[in-house]
Amino acid sequence: MDLARIVADIGAEMAAAPDRGAVADYIPELGAVDPAHFGMAIVTADGAEVHTGDAATPFSIQSISKVFTLALALGRLGDQLWARVGREPSGLAFNSILQLESEHGIPRNPFINAGALVTTDAILAGHAPREALGEILRFIRAAAGDDDIHINPAVAQSEQDTGDRNLALAHFMRAHGNMKNPPALTCGTYFHQCAIEMTCLQLARAGRFLMGGTDTPTLVSPERVRRLNALMMTCGHYNGSGEFAFRVGLPGKSGVGGGILAIVPGCASIAVWSPGLDQNGNSQLGTLAVERLVHATGWSVFS
Repeated sequence: MDLARIVADIGAEMAAAPDRGAVADYIPELGAVDPAHFGMAIVTADGAEVHTGDAATPFSIQSISKVFTLALALGRLGDQLWARVGREPSGLAFNSILQLESEHGIPRNPFINAGALVTTDAILAGHAPREALGEILRFIRAAAGDDDIHINPAVAQSEQDTGDRNLALAHFMRAHGNMKNPPALTCGTYFHQCAIEMTCLQLARAGRFLMGGTDTPTLVSPERVRRLNALMMTCGHYNGSGEFAFRVGLPGKSGVGGGILAIVPGCASIAVWSPGLDQNGNSQLGTLAVERLVHATGWSVFS
């Protein structure tokens, strides 16, 4: 299989695509990003790297950060975390408050915003926000093998300025006893976590620990790797998760910055970035690019 040719062909197709989706303009800093960008990078289990397009351009990973914070929270709390957040798809928008009302402040899963706030709250317990963010950055840098990964302060401020709905979610959960820290502290930490910038190459390298196997970084136990991948498959694309599983057949996590991290267990870590989103808040061309890749390579957990 000529992976370099496959990736180059996908890059050329995506560069010429006329319909690129719509950028996340409800966060002003993300709304200013040029939708013409496209990048893709793949790191295989044997350490080979293939990339195309804007794979070396940093972008805001946004909700992809939830994979790393969940790994940290599970390492700290273990299965106790599941008393505070569920493991089921929501079927609603990622920032919905409806289920919290009927389910007594327990979010459906760790990848919707309410669930991610609980996860961040668990990491924050007993720490100042700066310490918690340092821990998150150290984990991601260790996963990527790269210390040149940082938080974009302008994006973090933009998140803070437009974060009223997330604050509402946090206050509602605190009213149900499911938020241990003051909502402003948890949300501030969460906004900065989402403002972490990475390139496709850095993100693909950081995803290696989710591949499993003996040649990948061991940052969490094999059992937790399986659980993280399972949640990425069922919940990683919000209420577009079923569509992504149907079209792609890989565990994946998207972010409204236009990034997607997808994992081929035991084989490869894939990162793709295209800022334009579909109606579910997932990268429109990023999803298409990973779909093209799995069709060309035969990579799928269902094959």
